[in-house]
Amino acid sequence: MPTPQTPTAPAPRRLDRKLSAIKAGRYTPDDFIIADAKDADLAFGLTAAGPVTPSAEGSFGPGNYRTRAQFLDAMRAMIGQDSIDILLTSPANGEWLAERGALGEQVTLAVRANDTTDVWAVRGGGYLAAPSRPFRSTNLAAVGQFCDLVLYSMTFTNDIERDLATMEAYTRFRVEAADLGIRHFLEVFNPNAPAVPPAAPIGAFVNDWIMRALAGATGAHRPLFLKIAFNGPDALAELVEHDPSLVVGILGGSAGTTRDTYESLHQAEASGARIALFGRKIQRAESQLDLVALMRPVLRGDLTPADAVRAYHAALAGAGITPYRDLATDLQITDPALRAR
Repeated sequence: MPTPQTPTAPAPRRLDRKLSAIKAGRYTPDDFIIADAKDADLAFGLTAAGPVTPSAEGSFGPGNYRTRAQFLDAMRAMIGQDSIDILLTSPANGEWLAERGALGEQVTLAVRANDTTDVWAVRGGGYLAAPSRPFRSTNLAAVGQFCDLVLYSMTFTNDIERDLATMEAYTRFRVEAADLGIRHFLEVFNPNAPAVPPAAPIGAFVNDWIMRALAGATGAHRPLFLKIAFNGPDALAELVEHDPSLVVGILGGSAGTTRDTYESLHQAEASGARIALFGRKIQRAESQLDLVALMRPVLRGDLTPADAVRAYHAALAGAGITPYRDLATDLQITDPALRAR
């Protein structure tokens, strides 16, 4: 009789190999993790895929915004280029991709597990001006059928009742996720509408809240990594230095200029970040694939951020794509956190 064959476990995906190297102290710039955050339909609704042209931003009516089909096509193209390590989507779009085998062998799918009110960015809404409240529309058991990594988001507003509710919701979530065998990474936004502005710098307020929030979490309930705003090199370096077991990533925030995109990568990596999770910075680019293709050379030091902007404009010219900004404007740093260095 033939000898029964033991099933071979699938090889770990690139994300897990990179995390292992980072946590073992073997980090090189090639281990820096790049994520394309295409979960904006849980925030912006119909306009998530972006306007067809910049002039259509904020408009109403057919033909002004890319469709869901075009949004999904952009995700599949990004996966096909194989420059990213994580694709973050809404549960609905993540399920669509998984059911069609669109993820390939190396890109890890993650979906957003909650949609707090400070990401309710619908046209005409006023939710962004109100202090964040915890909310979750995602069914973790259903997500677990096609995805084992989710993003959980928290925003602290310096209001004891709201921040208590935020922590209670996170505690319930992380217990449920662990019971279902689902891993998570944790996003902590800057205060969106603080009841009383923190007396300390925002970076200090957020850093303390991160460590306070995780102090009660034992191993099985701790996040795989963090996603935070870049509040300057000192705030990031303080967090990285305090607990090297935490892998820290930065979020992209507003689209900004192309120089903002590459400069944030450069400065954050130099300050200890090991992950970048960019949404609008990628989604609102003239050529998403060309923008992302130049990220690794910046991280390796092969290109300065300014040189990467020039290379990006050259790629646009070669493809016959008209840039949204002239080169001189696109070389400007407009994010105050990046200009402070």
